[in-house]
Amino acid sequence: MAAFPWHARSRNYVSESDVCKLESVPLDFGDYHPLKPITVTESKTKKMSRKGSTSSTSSSSSSSMMDPLSSVLDGTDPLSLFAAAADPLTTAASMDGVRKKRDKDDSSALGSDFEQWSSKRGEILARYTTTEKLSIVSGSSSRKATTSGSAVSEKVRTRLEELDDLEEGSQKELLNLTQQDYMNRIEELNQSLKDAWSSDQKVKALKIVIQCSKLLSDTTVIQFYPSKFVLITDILDTFGKLVYERILSMCMDNRVSLSDNFSPETVNDTAKETCLNWFFKIASIRELIPRFYVEAAILKCNKFLSKTGISECLPRLTSVIRGIGDPLVAVYARAYLCRVGMEVAPQLKESLNKNFFDFLLTFKQIHGDTVQNQLVVQCVEIPLYLTLYSPAIDWILQCIAYRAPEILLTEMMERCKKLGNNALLLNSIMSAFRAEFIAARSMDFIGMIKECDESGFPKHLLFRSLGLNLALADPPENDHLQILNEAWKVITKLKNPQDYINCAEVWVEYTCRHFTKREVNTVLADVIKHMTPDRAFEDAYPQLQSIIQKVITYINDFSLLFSVEKFLPFLDMFQKESVRVEVCKCIMESFIKHQQESTKDPVILNALLHICKTMHDSVNALTLEDEKRLLAALINGFIKMVSFGRDFEQQLSFYVEARSMFCNLEPVLVQLIHSVNQLAMETRKVMRGNHSRKTAAFVRACVAFCFITIPSLSSIFTRLNLYLHSGQVALANQCLSQADAFFKAAVSLVPEVPKMISIDGKMRPSDAFLLEFLCNFFSTLLVVPDHPEQGVLFLVRGLLNVIQDYTWEDNSDDKVRIYTNVLHLLSAMTQETYIYHVDKVDSNDTLYGGDSKFLAEISKLCETVIAQILDHLKTLGKEETLKRQSQLALYFFNTILAHGDLRNNKLNQLSVNLWNLAQKHGFADTKTMVKTLEYIKRRSKQPDMSHFTDLALRLPLQSRT
Repeated sequence: MAAFPWHARSRNYVSESDVCKLESVPLDFGDYHPLKPITVTESKTKKMSRKGSTSSTSSSSSSSMMDPLSSVLDGTDPLSLFAAAADPLTTAASMDGVRKKRDKDDSSALGSDFEQWSSKRGEILARYTTTEKLSIVSGSSSRKATTSGSAVSEKVRTRLEELDDLEEGSQKELLNLTQQDYMNRIEELNQSLKDAWSSDQKVKALKIVIQCSKLLSDTTVIQFYPSKFVLITDILDTFGKLVYERILSMCMDNRVSLSDNFSPETVNDTAKETCLNWFFKIASIRELIPRFYVEAAILKCNKFLSKTGISECLPRLTSVIRGIGDPLVAVYARAYLCRVGMEVAPQLKESLNKNFFDFLLTFKQIHGDTVQNQLVVQCVEIPLYLTLYSPAIDWILQCIAYRAPEILLTEMMERCKKLGNNALLLNSIMSAFRAEFIAARSMDFIGMIKECDESGFPKHLLFRSLGLNLALADPPENDHLQILNEAWKVITKLKNPQDYINCAEVWVEYTCRHFTKREVNTVLADVIKHMTPDRAFEDAYPQLQSIIQKVITYINDFSLLFSVEKFLPFLDMFQKESVRVEVCKCIMESFIKHQQESTKDPVILNALLHICKTMHDSVNALTLEDEKRLLAALINGFIKMVSFGRDFEQQLSFYVEARSMFCNLEPVLVQLIHSVNQLAMETRKVMRGNHSRKTAAFVRACVAFCFITIPSLSSIFTRLNLYLHSGQVALANQCLSQADAFFKAAVSLVPEVPKMISIDGKMRPSDAFLLEFLCNFFSTLLVVPDHPEQGVLFLVRGLLNVIQDYTWEDNSDDKVRIYTNVLHLLSAMTQETYIYHVDKVDSNDTLYGGDSKFLAEISKLCETVIAQILDHLKTLGKEETLKRQSQLALYFFNTILAHGDLRNNKLNQLSVNLWNLAQKHGFADTKTMVKTLEYIKRRSKQPDMSHFTDLALRLPLQSRT
């Protein structure tokens, strides 16, 4: 094949740049401003029938568009109404939408600041557990068949008999159930209730609810009672909702449901009769506890009967509870009534208050003989027994205290004093009322806590509750120190490490909020003193973590934080590696978030290096990639915040130390290389490019750091890019031999690039990444001067050899695209003055000065490259690769057009051949070809470009056919 000599056209980059600049045109914006609101003008066009059609256009700037059809129909679409009437699913969906809206409205009546029962449910179930065996009464699921033709009286009698069956031995008792078995059985009953209801077995559903309600009178395993209450009331809630929705569905008139605030007068007679029927059924339940709970569950249904139904029922049900003898059972019944009352009538606070005052009157029963005997039988201590009351009393008081005036707290405190400052009650008052009210009376509460009897309810729990309030609201400023002293006197005397840490955790926040590092240090020292003996800290990691979190939340100045003498010894208590790492991550996140300025404080650096080293050393073969990324990001955040100012040598020493400490985290090593490169460039900036002997040696030390570190990285493209980047930095600092070393290393690494690489856990072809890297590399090689002992363009030749020997995919044209980019580079190298330079580095245009031998070497290289490109185009002559051939031919044609001197006849003929080849088999994009030809014609009108006119005449446009 005949060789095609390459003749690059000479370029005047300055004039080309001027030609390519956009013409500046003065703009008059007038009233327009990009931040002004945009007014959209809507254009409406009405089209009449085709025959004699006329059109009228009207403009409107209205902000809202109105559909004329919808306005005529007044919001009701008759087709939708007919469809709804024909499709029961539509009706069900409509009811579901109404139900969801109602539920939302009911909950919003209380406001978002009211803590719902659902948020307490999980905590109660987790806290009140048992290992003892439980029993449950399971009812018979049989149902007597009735004939469709039976009389109404017969049907009623049958239903009453079924209801009586429950109390006449149709149930069996399941014994020796574990707690989990018991919970599973309750869940089965809940599901049975829903199944019975959906299959229209309403009596069976009621029997299940009565059966479950009876379980609430059983206190044989007393420590499980609060959890049992939660499980059973879930079933009651389900039943109450089913009944209410059933009656509500009967109120729909012409498929339109009742409004949200309906009145009993709008309820039809059928719905009212059904509602009364339910209340009569429940009234016939013989036992007090199931009758109370089931009626309370459907309390909301009173809305269908009368406006005053709920307000009349609440006081009556409150009085009914007086008939329950067991004080624990009674207090949970009161809690359920408060819960239902707050859902359906939150405005009726008087009934809730009466409910609580009734409880206070019967409070002495707790210490009566009956209860004491029961506790002896079950081997339950009085302190444990009293904690069983907490969920119920807390809930009742929360309902009473919700948006209550401050005077109510004063009243409650007085009543508490009359009961001898009962600790259980006092604890619930502090939990229920707003933190601001409690904080304002902190000293009063401390006085009451001191006078409490400690035998039943420990004082440290009271101080913990007080501390929780003081974490949310500030007490009077004059009382700050006295409050802390009074509380810590009690807390520090606690012998049980778990009791101690539970209290200390709360009061650490109060100390951090209101005192200096001296007091914080004293508290931390006291915690260390209590938790170190017998390694008690091992059972208190969550509380200790919480303390660290609170300290770093309130002390954002890390120089101040690490000057707290006991802070680092406190960290030493985290002996378990996983917990220690979590704490270190927490500290580093806080540092990165709050540290605004870079630091060189030795106290901070030593402490954080120790913390980062702890995180780094936790990495092993089993550590997840996400965890490694997170740890590396935190360590990198710290490295970026370290600055020694103009003391560059100290900065480099820090990076060297960091490299030795964090060698197992690759992203950290990458960050260190970038930081050292940046340090070298900052040195150059300070010296304004004129290095002294000292700074030149320092920059070489930075370059050596990078050269030594890069090979330790595993990602091959990371290494390639860092070699290139570091070589550019070395070149900018006139370290020419070091820059050559980097570029040689990059060239020698290219053959090792695998065909597939892992990206985000997925294997991808590496060709595109290699092509991108080599294009960047070529751009740098333009300004790299030749080594005097290595020959002309030794780096370019070496890279071309590597590209030639690299095994490319059979279906890939990247090799040719790379060769085409090499032509771009070689063309730029033939110019008298290069398009860009590195300051104070003489490139080949200066070294060779346009020497003919140098240009001849470039021409030989170009011939070799062109031959390789044409050979590859020949191999694409098969039918299945013709499209690729067309694309590459046009790509090469554009390269010759941009960089070649087309006054050379051979190059001109080659370009015509490539143009014809691109169109030969009909795979060329016609639009692209047309635009290319138009470009050539435009270029022909420029000075010294007349030869483009002849070229344009020789480039025919062929149709695809």
